[in-house]
Amino acid sequence: MKIDFAIKDYIISLSTTEGRAINTVKSYTRDLNKYQAFLNDKNIFDVEKVSDTIVDDFVSMLNKDYSSASVNRMKTSIRNFHRFLNFKYDLKDPTINLKVSRAEKRLPIYASHDEINLLMSQFDDEIPKDLFDHTILETIYGLGLRVSECCNLKTNQVNLNEKFVKVLGKGNKERIIPIPAKTNELMKKYYMNLRPTWQKKSTNNFFINKKGNKIYSEYVERMLREKNINVGIKKHITPHKLRHSYATHLLEGGADLRVIQELLGHSDISTTEIYTHVETQRMKQSYLKNHPFANKKSLKD
Repeated sequence: MKIDFAIKDYIISLSTTEGRAINTVKSYTRDLNKYQAFLNDKNIFDVEKVSDTIVDDFVSMLNKDYSSASVNRMKTSIRNFHRFLNFKYDLKDPTINLKVSRAEKRLPIYASHDEINLLMSQFDDEIPKDLFDHTILETIYGLGLRVSECCNLKTNQVNLNEKFVKVLGKGNKERIIPIPAKTNELMKKYYMNLRPTWQKKSTNNFFINKKGNKIYSEYVERMLREKNINVGIKKHITPHKLRHSYATHLLEGGADLRVIQELLGHSDISTTEIYTHVETQRMKQSYLKNHPFANKKSLKD
């Protein structure tokens, strides 16, 4: 079987049968294109001619040019590719002994309550652009959305009267998220007063700019970066870190981890458990700062 055909077959399966997110499919495509280019340089054009030694050579090449995280991602891509071919076509899997290291999970950076309040307080909601930008950031933080979910939000997903949204997340998984009262008031003000004046054509995008067009993540990221600078927040707060802040503040407030998992749209509870480490670290820092014995050597009896 030709490698280019096999890759196309696998990518189609990711998009249709497995229902993977667009960005995930793009990532697999980039990785497998690099893999194919390497194999072609070795004059290997058929999948059946790929041996475990060739796979090892590819990984060795990756180790010279890429970070360990990138290498692990590409190893996962080619391993899943060959597993697919083994399952569908009963082809030999040359990656059967390929080990993928578990990446060390970094604690997510999040904004404190004070930083969130400082960030949101700089908007004048009587100014159209301020209202627009404020509503976007409040929606991401108040609902814990991914920036792509916010930009892709449709009017029929938002119920401002019942105060909830239906979000289509990764893997086309739908979840229902309640809208906090303050956020709901802001979304309603934007939707009822500003959006109709900006709408130039029929569209079901909830967020549209003053030209009536859909917004994209690049706009949100750039706008948030400027707002951070304006108020002097040193921490690099991105839209995704607003989502981290949402989860962390829920946990601090006593929310159950399973509830947070559902609200965030995580398929695996282990992904959500990272926030328990954030809370543990926060409590440790609070102890070291405030307890009288924290910074002293152990006392003698």
